[in-house]
Formats: sequence, structure tokens, C-alpha cells
Amino acid sequence: MEWPGRGPLLLVVILTLLLYPVLRSLALQLHAALTGSYVSGTHSIAFINCLNEQIAKDIARAIMDKKLAGYVNILPKSLALYFWKGELEESTEILLLVKTRRSKIGELSNYVRSIHPFEIPEIISLPIDQGNPLYFKWIEESVPRD
Repeated sequence: MEWPGRGPLLLVVILTLLLYPVLRSLALQLHAALTGSYVSGTHSIAFINCLNEQIAKDIARAIMDKKLAGYVNILPKSLALYFWKGELEESTEILLLVKTRRSKIGELSNYVRSIHPFEIPEIISLPIDQGNPLYFKWIEESVPRD
């Protein structure tokens, strides 16, 4: 197949550039499978703030029941300062640290928004760069693929 007036080389270059992210991802996954190494960013940690300990426990249990995470930490009260509707607010909150597959973050976020009592709940995720490969394997066994 040729691009009219450009030749096959241009078509190969364009296809290579378009397919690079997919090919790179597949190559990294194959390398990880063969060597047992960790692919950076395969897992994420999500931060979710809750009004009190009971709400935090309820949300954490709901996340676990839906198998959206392999592990949830419930951290004790922290002081929060923030602007809400133009006013500086101060409150205490409980923080959830949710460890999961990166591919589950969208589903996790949607689910938490549907059950969280805050009008705009804080749901922030960061990719995990490195860690214990055995821990990540355990998370993978706990959280089904999409």
C-alpha cells in the first residue's frame, strides 16, 4: 500500500509513530512476564478523604467488596484547610490510601463518587513507580482484570 505521491516509507513512518505507545506497552508487559520485573505505573495509589471514621470504613469496605482494590489503609484524623464556595474552611478528615491496578482507577472514582457523602469528594490517584514485585502480584490476584 502506498500513500499517493509519498511512497511506502512515509506510510511506514506514520504507522510506526501511531502504534509506538501500544507496541511499547506490549513489549514492557512481555519483558515483565519473562523476567518477573515490575512495569512502572501498572498499579496506582488513590487518596480519598472522608468526613469521619465510620464513613471511611463504609467506603473502604464497599471498595473491597466490589474488588476495586487489593488493600485500603484508613489513616487517622488529619487537619484540612481548603476553600469552599469562596470561604476558607477548616475540618478534620480521615484519609483512605487505596492500592489497586491503574486500569481500575476510573471505575473506582466513579463508584466512590456515587456513594461518597461529599458533594465533590477528593479522589486523586498517582501511579506507583516501584515497589515489591510480590506485593504487586498479590494486588493483581486480589483485583480482577477489566
